[in-house]
Amino acid sequence: MIYSLARPVLFALEAETAHHFTLGALRALDGVGLFPAAPAPAACAREVMGIRFPNPVGLAAGLDKNGECIDGLARLGFGFIEVGTVTPRPQPGNPRPRLFRLPAAGALINRLGFNNEGVDRLVENVKRARYRGVLGINIGKNADTPLERAADDYLACLRKVYPLAAYVTVNISSPNTRDLRQLQGSAELDNLLGTLKAEQRRLADVHGRHVPLAVKIAPDLDAAQIDAIAGLLRRHRVEAAVATNTTTARDGVDGMAHAGEPGGLSGMPLAQRSTRVVQELARALQGEVPVIGVGGIMSGADAREKITAGASLVQLYTGLIYRGPALVKECCTALCDAA
Repeated sequence: MIYSLARPVLFALEAETAHHFTLGALRALDGVGLFPAAPAPAACAREVMGIRFPNPVGLAAGLDKNGECIDGLARLGFGFIEVGTVTPRPQPGNPRPRLFRLPAAGALINRLGFNNEGVDRLVENVKRARYRGVLGINIGKNADTPLERAADDYLACLRKVYPLAAYVTVNISSPNTRDLRQLQGSAELDNLLGTLKAEQRRLADVHGRHVPLAVKIAPDLDAAQIDAIAGLLRRHRVEAAVATNTTTARDGVDGMAHAGEPGGLSGMPLAQRSTRVVQELARALQGEVPVIGVGGIMSGADAREKITAGASLVQLYTGLIYRGPALVKECCTALCDAA
């Protein structure tokens, strides 16, 4: 109800300005105790990656890149929160404007470009947060790091976030960092996963705890590419796949204002494309690696569709912009009632 009143005001603002205003408002309301937490759904826990998730509906990476609003976001009823993408060094991302709404399609286009304040700032913010639920941290590489040295950036982030994360997601699929998606190629991914899994084992010995690794993939993959990625995830014993990131396709938005803007498309037009990848990936993984489904979830029915396709958990982002916190409750209800 409150969001339905606030949305016209927020949508009157430039999209990225509204984004920062909303995070600031959540922090302020949480800080003064005026933000009651949403009640957790009963009997809705899931165990995935060896982690107990209070409910299967999570916040996708990208909304809170620097981990500045973890406590406020936790009050919306999510079963888990993923922050980032974070890079080793701070970077401004691409020039503004770089975030665009397409309301008629329930969509966003972004070319933010991993804008963040660096992994050290994120670590500080996570340490200050009161949240003790399931926290995923999404890591990437700096834009000016050559692709052949990308593993160095992922290793630097992994080492710093490992003690604080419930799981770590390796983002190799943003369309807004040049050549990043090449890391989904078989040789590149094989080398990267081998390096990260070896470091994961070392860190587990150092810290006395095993932190699972997930890999986030693109929706713009064909069946052969999905099969190849699945084979590598199984061989390296990666703990989860996140499917999917945003798409470079423009199906469903042709002719709309901003449809020609470069960047990744999310929201309703991504739903079918993402669900296809979830389904094909789950089939190829043969139950050995769980899938987290994300992309175009705008309703409880959409969340159920991802689970039916083979996902174990789901994540929201763009749907939250259009529907507000009510979407979290609706998805939880849909998935818990169906359990």
